[in-house]
Amino acid sequence: MHDHEQRLHAISAHRWRIAFVLSAIMLVAYYGFILLVAFDKALLASRLNEGLSLGILLGALVIVFAWVLTIIYTKWANGVYDREIEELTHLAR
Repeated sequence: MHDHEQRLHAISAHRWRIAFVLSAIMLVAYYGFILLVAFDKALLASRLNEGLSLGILLGALVIVFAWVLTIIYTKWANGVYDREIEELTHLAR
């Protein structure tokens, strides 16, 4: 296997690790919220102020957290991953 093929496999493995870690983090946040909904409704029903319960706040934060993780992955992919692929493409020519 050529050096650029080995490097491509390493870059691909790194991308999969990043995707797996971010996906795992999102699953923990989402299922943690769902488990709270299922097993501690009283906690989520507690009022933080007029018109805002803890459940509504946490639900909104899960959505915002998904966006944050998406932004993190996009910045990484557009910065590190694309640069490494571009360098590899130039080396292969």
